[in-house]
Amino acid sequence: SRLPQLPPTLCSNITFIPLSLPYVDGLPLGVESTSKLPIHKVPYLKKSFDKLETQLTEFLKRSPQIKLIIHDFAQHWLPPMVNQLRINLVYFSIFSDSTNAFLGPTSEMLGGSRKSPEDFTVVPTWMDYPNNIAFKLHETVSHKECEDTLSDLERYATVLLNCKILKPIVPLGLLPPPLTSVDDKGDENLEALKKWLDSKQEKSVFYVALGSEVSLSQESMHELAFGIEKSGLPFIWVVRKPHLVEEQFCRQGRTLPLFIEDMIPPSLKNVFSKQGMVLRGWAPQLRILAHSSVSGFLTHCGWSSLIESLGLGKPLILFPIGSSNLGLIARLMHWKKVRFEIERNDVDGSFKSDLVAACIKRVMVDPEGEQLRANALAMKEIFGNEELSNKCLCEFTQAIENI
Repeated sequence: SRLPQLPPTLCSNITFIPLSLPYVDGLPLGVESTSKLPIHKVPYLKKSFDKLETQLTEFLKRSPQIKLIIHDFAQHWLPPMVNQLRINLVYFSIFSDSTNAFLGPTSEMLGGSRKSPEDFTVVPTWMDYPNNIAFKLHETVSHKECEDTLSDLERYATVLLNCKILKPIVPLGLLPPPLTSVDDKGDENLEALKKWLDSKQEKSVFYVALGSEVSLSQESMHELAFGIEKSGLPFIWVVRKPHLVEEQFCRQGRTLPLFIEDMIPPSLKNVFSKQGMVLRGWAPQLRILAHSSVSGFLTHCGWSSLIESLGLGKPLILFPIGSSNLGLIARLMHWKKVRFEIERNDVDGSFKSDLVAACIKRVMVDPEGEQLRANALAMKEIFGNEELSNKCLCEFTQAIENI
């Protein structure tokens, strides 16, 4: 139900088959994705997801025409099931190459040399070229909260060992979204947003969006807000609603209510009304980034967001939050010199507003950011290259047909 409607040209080629997530004690009813959960509740979603094996097996037994399953890292239970049904598996990695390299070979994932969170804070020995790809300690500790009894590395290694396309690896490209495909329906404030952007000087505005997966605490949001204010630069900030689970706790009286307005310090509301725009919920991100007045993106380091930003030649203000591989992506962007990362405490991830403001100004206006702004603009030739992307997709199609 969360997927967008198919365009008419694809309706006859694709059929959606609904599978219902089994009930698991601890997982709120109706929640089907990590975007609706705080990190400590994600293990319950994984337990429920693993219980889908029975439904999927029954469906596949009734569907002998299916010859291929494209899947991600979580379905460790797929290989033994589909082997009996003579169905091929293809693993689709949403991770960057540098993340895959950091995770290492399957032998390392299944109980190798890295045992403690600290072991993941150094560049692994097999990445024997100059780089800085490693986690910060607070990132590895945070990720442990979203794992159940089976680690994500164990899930990942199991599916890799059983997929049919692995060597050679088939690159899908960066899949950059073309601006012409952006659907602005449902954005009632688009004209007001465009008018506000048009009133600003070229390359003067920075855009702030922290993705749909992770919500910051009120304390962290306030610190970030003060940092944005101290930068003194015009901005657009997309503030999302709290997690569904947090809202349920509020209704049950277990925590104080959290409203979007509470995430912005009251003392800044008048200042923000003059300095920038705060958007609630959804925003036309690609349209905003493409505007000539926007010249920087304060991002949580989601891979899709970085592709959109660099595809338009916009430099990055890195603020990796949550779990997964966001920290590794931030280090990659740092290594490629298209960003500055907001300085945080390595142990607990805390940060100060002054450092937020300093990082924003370094990327946007300071002389020391001039080279990275030029580097980001040069990256447009790669990240925004539709011809290269289409070539990769054609080669992927051929690989699938060859199976």
